[in-house]
Amino acid sequence: MDASQNVVGGPVKVMTRERLLEVRAQARHEGRRVVQCHGCFDIVHPGHIRHLRQAKSLGDVLLVTITGDATIAKGTGRPLIPEELRAENLAALDFVDWVYIEQRPTASELLEDVRPDVYVKGREYEFNADPRFAAERSTVERHGGRVVFSSGDVVFSSTALIAAMEQSIDPYHHRLAQLTQADELQPTRLNQLLGDFRGKRVVIVGETIFDTYVLCDRPDVAGESPILTLRPVERRHYDGGAAVIARHVAALGGFPTLVTALPENDEADALRRRLLAEGVQMRVLPVRGAIPEKQRFLVGQQKVFKLDLLEPMLLDAGQNDALLALASDACADGPGAHAAIVADFGLGMFSARLAATLCRTVRPLVKVLSGDVSGRRSNLTAFRDMDLLCPSESELRDATRRHGEGLPAVAWQFMEESKTKSLITTMGAEGLIAFDRLPGGPAENGRWDPRLRSEHVPALCPLAIDPLGCGDSLLAAATMALASGGTLLQAAFLGAAAAGCQVQRLGNTPVSATDLRRTATRVHGAHLTYAAADVIDTRPGRAAVAG
Repeated sequence: MDASQNVVGGPVKVMTRERLLEVRAQARHEGRRVVQCHGCFDIVHPGHIRHLRQAKSLGDVLLVTITGDATIAKGTGRPLIPEELRAENLAALDFVDWVYIEQRPTASELLEDVRPDVYVKGREYEFNADPRFAAERSTVERHGGRVVFSSGDVVFSSTALIAAMEQSIDPYHHRLAQLTQADELQPTRLNQLLGDFRGKRVVIVGETIFDTYVLCDRPDVAGESPILTLRPVERRHYDGGAAVIARHVAALGGFPTLVTALPENDEADALRRRLLAEGVQMRVLPVRGAIPEKQRFLVGQQKVFKLDLLEPMLLDAGQNDALLALASDACADGPGAHAAIVADFGLGMFSARLAATLCRTVRPLVKVLSGDVSGRRSNLTAFRDMDLLCPSESELRDATRRHGEGLPAVAWQFMEESKTKSLITTMGAEGLIAFDRLPGGPAENGRWDPRLRSEHVPALCPLAIDPLGCGDSLLAAATMALASGGTLLQAAFLGAAAAGCQVQRLGNTPVSATDLRRTATRVHGAHLTYAAADVIDTRPGRAAVAG
């Protein structure tokens, strides 16, 4: 039987040396680019997945070569997984094409044989002086190949993960254990910070949106053609956009003022009354048309269809000046605002120029200036001199047009160019990373990494029901934390807690300070349940065992 076929006739990814060289020659003849990654891969963790996925995007064929058991020198008991099983684990990934077990101690000789078009190493090797890596690089480049350093977005160490497993802590809870041991995230300090939220004056500038959920009976197929048929049985309406950010601030104990554009009609009047009842003051720019509405059709808790009832909101020069005046007056009114939030939902209220002018106008009036964007028509790059921005990873990459580079490098470029002090970048189920730009000039060799500090906070929700509004709740909680004197890590943790509360609810509803206290208590309680004895907090007054 052909060495490239298994018993059912499918391709075998784990290859012998002869077969590997044969398919490599065939790929070269066909003009296909071969990308190679090499390592131990004892535990294939999220960092490896992102590394390998990025590597595959650089060519047509991804070859992953692993170090054989006999030549791994990582201490007693390593490798944890035998080489055959490590190879099978990698072969199970759909974006990995070829796998080979290299029995020699380094990849240099194999690189001489394979001559990959691209050789991908982790970001930690970029300034590495190890002579073994230098030899590998020389081999690749001598044959016309390129050496590329991958992202290192979320840094995991297999050795550290195995050590954590030996203490009965999985990587997720191990990271939570690290966070809950931080002095600034202790319950007493978080509770004190949440108490300081009370009375903080926050101005929110942005579009108001109606979010409508249409709950439907089970779907059917229409008789006249194969199209989906939905029968609505209930409609639920939520005040969204900048309005829900203001509602979050009020529920967290703050005094919000919403600066927005609304038509002069009964619907807008009813909105004003609802928000005023929740403690939200409003300063409104009159515009024509209807309040933008986004309708989502659900069967059970599953969204099956979305309808955007949106008319572009085009402000003229006079309306731009009026909006700037409303925002600056709201920030300077009375004792002045502690913070301002600019939220661009991409509906046209903010041109790039207006967003930049607004940031410049409000900047000297508040202690904390934060913002976020949503939608492809928003203007993240127009935000300047901000204390905090909270984009998703895709929004940040789209704004900088850097899709193939590591997230830290993308964050650094954006923060430097926009003079943004801090970023909280959300990554869905992987949680978030908080980036802090440290003061000072560039380090040796132009390296930026010594001036960029980052903290990863895992997603703090046991069950995700509805992601709508998670970014809004995160932005509100993080801004309140910074306005109350909190650190970036505290802001990121409480922002993650707010998003964790929001994602467990159907619809866009305010998150309160009580919700954040409960989430923080749950996280610390889970830490005590899963932590090993040597990391349990046994200081006086603290529980050593979770009941």
